[in-house]
Amino acid sequence: MQLDPALLLSLARKVGTPFWLYSAETLRARIAEVKHVTSDGIQARFAMKSCPATKVLQEMHSAGIWIDAVSGNEMLRAKHAGHPAGQKPPVILYTSDVFRDNALQVVLEEGVLPNIGSPGMIAQLAAAGYKGGVSIRVNPGFGHGHVNSCDTGGPSSKHGVWFEDLAATAKQVAEAGMHVVMLHAHIGSGPRFEELHENLLRLADEFAALLPLFPALEGVSLGGGIPHNYRQAADQIPLEPLRQLFADCKARLETAAGRPLRVEIEPGRYFVASSCVLVTEVADVKTTQTNAKGQGVTFAMVDAGFVDLVRPAMYGSYHGIEVVAHDGGERTPAPIVVAGPLCESGDVFTRDDAELLVPRELPVPVPGDLLVLRDTGAYGYAMSSNYNSVGRAPQVWLEPDGRLELISRREDLADLLRAEVNEPLL
Repeated sequence: MQLDPALLLSLARKVGTPFWLYSAETLRARIAEVKHVTSDGIQARFAMKSCPATKVLQEMHSAGIWIDAVSGNEMLRAKHAGHPAGQKPPVILYTSDVFRDNALQVVLEEGVLPNIGSPGMIAQLAAAGYKGGVSIRVNPGFGHGHVNSCDTGGPSSKHGVWFEDLAATAKQVAEAGMHVVMLHAHIGSGPRFEELHENLLRLADEFAALLPLFPALEGVSLGGGIPHNYRQAADQIPLEPLRQLFADCKARLETAAGRPLRVEIEPGRYFVASSCVLVTEVADVKTTQTNAKGQGVTFAMVDAGFVDLVRPAMYGSYHGIEVVAHDGGERTPAPIVVAGPLCESGDVFTRDDAELLVPRELPVPVPGDLLVLRDTGAYGYAMSSNYNSVGRAPQVWLEPDGRLELISRREDLADLLRAEVNEPLL
């Protein structure tokens, strides 16, 4: 995503800071890359939890990318953006380990395929009178997240039905008058292509061995994910080898089944990570001094915090940072810690997964400069919050021809108070 300093400064004056800026061009390029490597009959899904903006969901719909939703409202948001409900085909999939809020109601009313991650959900579906197809999310016993706390497979993962319990779960589904039409797993994107390659082939083989348990099976989702390199934006994994890998997995599964099967993948954050930046303004630059407790630090204090981008505080995640001088002047590089406005010591963008400050070599900004946090499209705005009663920042959409659109405004106090009531319950 190419950045125009003049544009950023102009937008900062118009919509205020912080704000999110999406590049339609970057998003469409990533979608096209995924479409190319899945052109041999593989269906790609977008896990909309990473970036549920209607504009993004509409781009996915236009490109024929299906949706993985994880709540009742996500299913309805996907439908609002144009994705059809129903199971023929299951364009919207509901994946969960627990029914919450309106999720079960939406599954029933909209005919969305439920992808169950806990056996107890079968009894809940049966009690509600559901008799349709189900998908089972499988914990295959292995997997890899970008950090340990994001593992999506293995003994420590809460997700899915343990693979050795699948026979019992299949029996439970049949006794409830339902039938399993899809198997699903998500082994995580991991940090390296070699690991993704090995895990996907292993998963395809495990699913192939399970196929005799599911005579009504129509599809298999290999989940997984295509890694996105946050540290070296120009050094992304080669996607072309994935085309053959996905085709090989499909061939193994269809050979084992003795019939055609729909094979799906979930490229995860790869779709959207690079399509968005978070732009924030520098309010002050201050220093602490070295003493017996530790090394002194230079802090660039900005108006964005973990209410906007929580990944560094939650996971120690790395995001590239650039300085945009408000006056076009030169700035001298030095080790900088970038910190936000929240009343929390952990409100720091330059840290690691051990919760330690990691100063970044950056041009030392001055008040009024902008800082740009890169690759915030996945789990950026989607995980933002109203902590400290802060309104969520606006989202701006940039088309290749320079057209700009505000796709969500900055939240104000009225938004924060709208859900508060004084309703007697007794």
